[in-house]
Amino acid sequence: MFASTALTKIGGVARTRELSALGVTRDSIRSAYRRGEICRVRKGVYATSAQSAATTAARHGGRLTCVSALVAAGVWILDKPTALHVDVGRKGRVFEHDLCECVVHHHDGQTRLGSASCADALITALQCLTHEAFFAAFESAWRHRLVSARDRAQIIAAAPKALAARLRQARPNADSGLESIFRYRLLALGIELESQVKLTGVGYIDFRHGFVLFEIDGKENHASASKRHDDLMRDAAALRLGYTTVRFDYAMIVHDWFGVAATVMAVINRSEVSPKRQALA
Repeated sequence: MFASTALTKIGGVARTRELSALGVTRDSIRSAYRRGEICRVRKGVYATSAQSAATTAARHGGRLTCVSALVAAGVWILDKPTALHVDVGRKGRVFEHDLCECVVHHHDGQTRLGSASCADALITALQCLTHEAFFAAFESAWRHRLVSARDRAQIIAAAPKALAARLRQARPNADSGLESIFRYRLLALGIELESQVKLTGVGYIDFRHGFVLFEIDGKENHASASKRHDDLMRDAAALRLGYTTVRFDYAMIVHDWFGVAATVMAVINRSEVSPKRQALA
């Protein structure tokens, strides 16, 4: 097996002995390095890319973990980390390297390279994320099928009691982390919402409470004129069915939550859900 192929197979970064276990000879490693197919991270450690986060973690002495591993896996994080989170094992050695701002984690085990599994990274992230940010990451990982039912049970068991109670209310259908943050905060206020409800002639709605619809417009979406037009068409179609649509964007939810919460409670309190409307639903 080629050294580059073996490295890719085991996560992009590995020790010489791990490559040897896959049948890659030391001569093959040296030849691949001379040809520029792989890079040398430090003595006895090689990688497919000199610039990857996993390579920087290996340069520091361990593997990606916590929020850094979650970002690398595509999990939604409320505030993406500026520093790399590295697991160096129980007694791992830390190596100096250029521009190092790494946050060190000590996992109870041997030092490993590469990236922690999503489940392990989430358990480690319990140390670094707020409860609502963790809830959003948990739902994102679930939606992307990065954690199994067994993983989720282990994560919930490791979480503080208050957070564990919220995680038991998590769902895998949030379209964005912003939706997860919105629902988490309303759960804390005792407001439960239906999520991803399909309305005939309208499509899928982010949230519903009686005959009030809540739509969450993230940073990337709904900015263009065509998207805005589509939103207005959907809102009009929902209105014809008797629904009131309320929209919130990223800035409102993240930076003006008190205003958002007050609006949600006001519109729910003022809405009148008649038996006739319920029959139409």
